Amino acid sequence: MKYNLILTAALFCLSPIVYGQTTTATINQANLASSNPTNAEIFSPVPNVVTPGKTFGTAPSDAIILFDGKNLDAWESASDQSAAKWKINGDVLTVDKSTGDIETKKKFTSYQLHIEWKIPVDITGTGQARGNSGIFLSGKYEIQVLDTYNNDNKTYTNGMAGSVYRESIPLVNPAHKAGEWNVYDIAYTAPEFNEDGTVKTPARVTIFFNGVLVQNNVAIKGATSTDKQHVYTQHGPAPLRLQAHGDKSAPISYRNIWIRE
Repeated sequence: MKYNLILTAALFCLSPIVYGQTTTATINQANLASSNPTNAEIFSPVPNVVTPGKTFGTAPSDAIILFDGKNLDAWESASDQSAAKWKINGDVLTVDKSTGDIETKKKFTSYQLHIEWKIPVDITGTGQARGNSGIFLSGKYEIQVLDTYNNDNKTYTNGMAGSVYRESIPLVNPAHKAGEWNVYDIAYTAPEFNEDGTVKTPARVTIFFNGVLVQNNVAIKGATSTDKQHVYTQHGPAPLRLQAHGDKSAPISYRNIWIRE
């Protein structure tokens, strides 16, 4: 009996079950076919308990808040890492085109991103010069922001809102009209590279645009470019970047930005 108690205690000491401390990487490893080739019942690792937001779009308990209207402490200028200078009005962050792109101080790998954006009601211009901005995953791969409500603003379809810019056309166009808020919920898997810098697995992205699926686990072809083929350059964790586009139309706004690693 004494031996059994000692053995049981030893097994508990060796057990990998640690409530509330499980990483996403540990879960992903456990989900691999090689980790459970016979599809046996698994009791560890145990997923962390997360308290969801009280309403849709509200950040869950484990989210990293990037902007909630209070300040720009999580952001810096993408060009020189000085303080971010975009304009805050209440809970709204408006692009200041004269100061350039901003990016997060913290670097991320794969994540879930929630971000809301609005085209100003008095928007002017046409095509890519009408409410243009972009959300750059890993600072390199652009998800387009543009006024494309009702397909009235004619432009190339792999440059519409909801597109992986110049790569992947959105499945549908659920954009709201100017003056109303749009929502992106993005699941992003960062690329992996071999030791020699070649691509082991490409980046992938799933996007819900105003609750509607517009990109379904799409493989990203490479870093965004407007004048050459998109290709990969090896990188690790990187900032999230928001674009101050150089077109002459009125600047767009963002709010309620949070991320889960």
